[in-house]
Amino acid sequence: MTPASSVPRSSDRLAAALTLCGTGCTFLLPLLFFYSRALSDVAATLIGCLFLLYSGLQKDWQWIRKDWLRPAALFCGLCLISSLYVGQKGAWVQALCLPRLMLLTAAMESWILVPASRRRTLAAILFVLALWLIGQCWKQHLTGTNLLGFPPADDGALTGPFVKPRAGFTLLMLFFPALMPVVLRAFYTKRLRPWAGGVALLVLSVTTMVLIGQRMSNVLLLFGLMLTALMIPRFRVPFALVLVGGAGLVASLPDISPRTYAKLVLKFSNQLHHFTQSDYGKLYRTAVTMIVAHPWLGLGMDGFRNFCHTPFHTDAVAAIGLPPLDSDTAQGCNIHPHNYYLQIATTAGLPGLAAFAWMLFCWLRTGLRALSPVRNPQQAMLFVMCCVLIWPVASTSALFSFPTAGWFFLFAGWLLAASEQSGASQQSSAAPSVFKKI
Repeated sequence: MTPASSVPRSSDRLAAALTLCGTGCTFLLPLLFFYSRALSDVAATLIGCLFLLYSGLQKDWQWIRKDWLRPAALFCGLCLISSLYVGQKGAWVQALCLPRLMLLTAAMESWILVPASRRRTLAAILFVLALWLIGQCWKQHLTGTNLLGFPPADDGALTGPFVKPRAGFTLLMLFFPALMPVVLRAFYTKRLRPWAGGVALLVLSVTTMVLIGQRMSNVLLLFGLMLTALMIPRFRVPFALVLVGGAGLVASLPDISPRTYAKLVLKFSNQLHHFTQSDYGKLYRTAVTMIVAHPWLGLGMDGFRNFCHTPFHTDAVAAIGLPPLDSDTAQGCNIHPHNYYLQIATTAGLPGLAAFAWMLFCWLRTGLRALSPVRNPQQAMLFVMCCVLIWPVASTSALFSFPTAGWFFLFAGWLLAASEQSGASQQSSAAPSVFKKI
């Protein structure tokens, strides 16, 4: 054996080792999202670094030509420029680290989740975690504590396997990519037992979300189910029944769980009626003031937290009939504005918001082109999940912090990988019929 012949073999072994390590980190990510923000960030960063090493080893940089990477690079560049302009070291250091999130999406799309077997394995991991979360929520609801001995939150929200009230958002992250594909496959079977199992899983999941008592998670779950019903005619009757059953469950909450009813219905209604005076309204008011005062460059990474106590006075909106906006430095402050788009606009200005929206459009366009809910319910539910994540009228966690950032960019890469493979399979399956006609 000549030395030259051993080079490809050793490089192949190294590439296989990189792939194995990246795949292992990917399969660990959902569990890390549950319990460790720091380790999940480390794992996501490691996946991005391994992807760069793998691309260099294979001399394969075709993924750089993906259409969404251009606006992603522009967005990262604008965040860095804004952070350098502000002049705070912490801001531009965060901006330099921002591309790791884009690399996570690219690695999922072009490397880790290309094989269907890995996508199925990841879905199975999320399914097990969803059942674990649901079981912990019910234990806490029925016995008063979860397995760790922690009771529900002070406002009555179930925390499930967590100490803090994060169960609603986490169940939402698991519901569409992990639970709904199983439900949809059950609805398309002609056998009674799988169909009944799908109905039971759907009812159990939706009931658990209502009992958790987190308002925005329930609203976004309803939005996602509505999108699913619009795409899949066979799901419309179950969706109508879920609406009726959910309304009945909410009406019975005063007897089943008074604190959940107080938060989910009474407090939510009061906030909507007096939104401008609510805590969220004051945060949004402060964010809008910042954006009006700094529309082109924004205030850099963590700009909202760093400058929300700074009084901004502007009468720029008076021209459209609105009163001048003054930031509420007493009560309109927090670590982030609780909305992705307001956070992005305060970070990188309106140009950064436009670049981010362009990137999202590329993601959804790829997912929409490959949409085939009957043939590939997994890809369809990933599309719904991404629509739920980017819905603008929502109160959200910080976009660039884990676990939120991890879920967001993981699902984007998963959707892109599933969509590209689904589109390729559709083309290959259509080819014989074309030749047949010829």
